[in-house]
Amino acid sequence: MTARVLLPAAALLAAALWLAAALRLLPPGGWPALPFRPEEMGLSQIMFAFGLMPRGVVALVAGAVLGLAGALIQAVLRNPVADPTTLGISSGAQLALVMATILAPDLLAGGRRPVAFAGAGAAAALVMAVGARRGFAPVTVVIAGMLVGMTASAVATAFTLAQGEYLLSLVIWNGGSLVQQDWSGVRALALVLAGGAVGAALLARPLRVLSLGAAGAAGLGLNVALVRLAAMALAVAMAAAVSAELGLIGFVGLAAPALARTLGARRMEDVLWLAPLIGALILSLCDGLVLAVAGAGGEMFPAGALTGLIGGPLLIWLLPRLRGSTPPGTEAAEGRAPRLARPGRALAVMAVVVALAALVLVWIGRVPGGWAVLDGQSLRDFLPMRLPRLVAAAAAGALLAIAGAVLQRLTANPLASPEVLGVSGGAALGYAAAVFALAAPGTAATLAGAAVGGAGALALVALFAARRDMPPERVLLAGIAVSSLAAAVLSALMASGDARAWAVLAWLSGSSARVTPQGAASLAVLALGAWGSALAARRWLALLPLEAGVSQGLGLRLAPARLALILLAGLGTGAATVLVGPLSFVGLMAPHMARRMGLARPGDHVTGAALAGAGLMLAADFGARMAGFPYELPLGLFATLLGAPWLLFLLMRTTR
Repeated sequence: MTARVLLPAAALLAAALWLAAALRLLPPGGWPALPFRPEEMGLSQIMFAFGLMPRGVVALVAGAVLGLAGALIQAVLRNPVADPTTLGISSGAQLALVMATILAPDLLAGGRRPVAFAGAGAAAALVMAVGARRGFAPVTVVIAGMLVGMTASAVATAFTLAQGEYLLSLVIWNGGSLVQQDWSGVRALALVLAGGAVGAALLARPLRVLSLGAAGAAGLGLNVALVRLAAMALAVAMAAAVSAELGLIGFVGLAAPALARTLGARRMEDVLWLAPLIGALILSLCDGLVLAVAGAGGEMFPAGALTGLIGGPLLIWLLPRLRGSTPPGTEAAEGRAPRLARPGRALAVMAVVVALAALVLVWIGRVPGGWAVLDGQSLRDFLPMRLPRLVAAAAAGALLAIAGAVLQRLTANPLASPEVLGVSGGAALGYAAAVFALAAPGTAATLAGAAVGGAGALALVALFAARRDMPPERVLLAGIAVSSLAAAVLSALMASGDARAWAVLAWLSGSSARVTPQGAASLAVLALGAWGSALAARRWLALLPLEAGVSQGLGLRLAPARLALILLAGLGTGAATVLVGPLSFVGLMAPHMARRMGLARPGDHVTGAALAGAGLMLAADFGARMAGFPYELPLGLFATLLGAPWLLFLLMRTTR
């Protein structure tokens, strides 16, 4: 009964929103009749026949394609939180199209779909490879997919910012706009939907058998690998087609199958036909809301940004319903780390190496004739420009590393970091809020906004997890959901075209070039303060990875300790992001590097992570300055390129 009421009501609302937009454009008596002949129409009629009408139809078709793709992926992985967005498939297509547009436009001569399919297929293959090594554990697969997606999006954004001539069109396209100029997009996606429907019908019975489990399905004679490959290839092709035609439209494939099951669909065939219908309604409703806002004050954001806003809350809502936990120890997967008997020597060596690296980076550089070592006079001339940015980069890396070490011990999970737990996303939202709310925000205001946003995001994740007593791996997934919500809000801001949004977009790429000597000194003081605070809390950091009962039995008051460490991680991340942008993966890499070096005790671990983070950010800053000489490339790109291989290495390791 619920489905019989909700689906027609949603369809009527979507139709009413589209009809309202149509009436604003043209009264019913002026609507053109079929067949459409542009030479016989006025401007409003052309906009109606070749703009508004195909836009309404493409919303339905694209939503159905994404809904069906999500249903196939969830059936293959037996995972209710898997879809083209959470598995990084759409972001892989986005990255491939951005790279082709900027670096090799000739590849697009044959159309965008092959390029998008290559990128989406590469992302899906990577996530499936990680999943296969971990037995396709639901949480593990989604964590891998969303982190691959975050990496792809970060690199795509960095390359977009590095090419100013492509900036506006790529940013708007990445937001997932449904604006149409003719019926070609409808025809293309209608063919994709028809092919997908035929493929899904052929796969329905094998997928129903696969729902019994891989072992049970194989025992019944099903070729499990072939069915998985066929269904994933079909889903990837459909998601890539939508990305190529419309840009990045997130979470429709997550919401549609979830709502289908909520409305009573249980059999595989029921989900496969109901999910496309719900997906079509979701995207049509979102675009109808965009059109309604456009009628009031102009179209301010694309429909893809609005669908992204539902992803984070929906993923958090689905988390308690996620069946099948990650096997114990799977996420750690690192084996026993070495333990140094004399860690002081290792820390001293690391400090010397970081200091020497900073000295070398001050002294050498590139000139139009090639590489050069500065003489004394040149060094004195360049030192006021180079020294602040090096200090800022090193201090930001140390702050992110300290925050990562604290978070990993707080959650007892080695995949925790400011980026994964939503701290960086929250800090970015806080920064954007300060920019939009204040007429002339200064460093103090943006620092406060970023710090409050980072701490607030982490507190939200902690509160959500504490109320449900969730295992650590699901805490990470909640953090990724918060990150996705923050990214969606920022995407909507970017696509609005507001001048303040461009300032936020430039900051998101990450750069230490605009750091003043006062800002660098302040960041260094904050890094020293965070390091001192973490050392003072080393007993907490030693006890928190233990079970709650054990920690409390040893005299630890969990609530105050967790709150203090959350604030420390939020402040550290906010301070680092406000001056050099939301850098990627340093907070994940540096604590791991320190741990693998044998720095196991909390104080040694935090100190080693801070030194490793400082070194990594110095290397990223040097690469950002030198790789694109004489132009500077985004610092966030190099931080991501350093962090992504390490992240994939961690995810590909098996338990011992």
